[in-house]
Amino acid sequence: MVDDLGKAIVSGAFPIGSILPGDSELLQRFKVSRTILRESMKTLAAKGMVVPRARVGTRVTEKIYWNMFDNEVLNWHFESGIDKEFLLHLYDIRIAFEPFAAGLVAERASREDIDLLRGLASAMADPNHTSDSLAVADLHFHLAITEASQNPFMRSLGGLIEAALVGMFRMSAPPSTNGFSNIADTHMAIVDAIAAHDSVAARKAMEFVIVDGRQHVLEAFAALADT
Repeated sequence: MVDDLGKAIVSGAFPIGSILPGDSELLQRFKVSRTILRESMKTLAAKGMVVPRARVGTRVTEKIYWNMFDNEVLNWHFESGIDKEFLLHLYDIRIAFEPFAAGLVAERASREDIDLLRGLASAMADPNHTSDSLAVADLHFHLAITEASQNPFMRSLGGLIEAALVGMFRMSAPPSTNGFSNIADTHMAIVDAIAAHDSVAARKAMEFVIVDGRQHVLEAFAALADT
């Protein structure tokens, strides 16, 4: 029930400011108990997507109140169709946090951390990668950066990073045709800076990777507009 209502809200089937159907209609539609209905509404309210109003009903809130760090909310956006503005917002957040995380890793990384990151970057050079498998390899690298930063708040960004990478690779062609073939090199540059304990260089190398990914998103949408 939460999944269906969440997707309907994100897709605009229940527009911002609208009132959700009443309890009787929802109970009939989903064939659930009042307890399930109540808990579902509490879950959506906890995500910031709805707010109950006495004698009015449950209203869909403005997007500024939605918890965009919530993995379900992120997934509902993708299931509703990949949106350019949504993806670019994800890259804004990534560039605000991930370069700093890379700088922290350069200051704090152990030899084991560096070896792991080097192996993950090397794995991206596999010529047999599909877009999907390369997206997974890329995700593993960036999540390893958040882990090695030793900052638990950075690790909480994992859902955002995953959403941005999945969106980019879904929008783009396989690596052999769209410039992703250099992805191992650009990520290895991050590792080299970390191994040198050069936090400034690590931040710059991570920023380059994120800006490059954002550019792929823009190019993919531009190509769609031309078709």
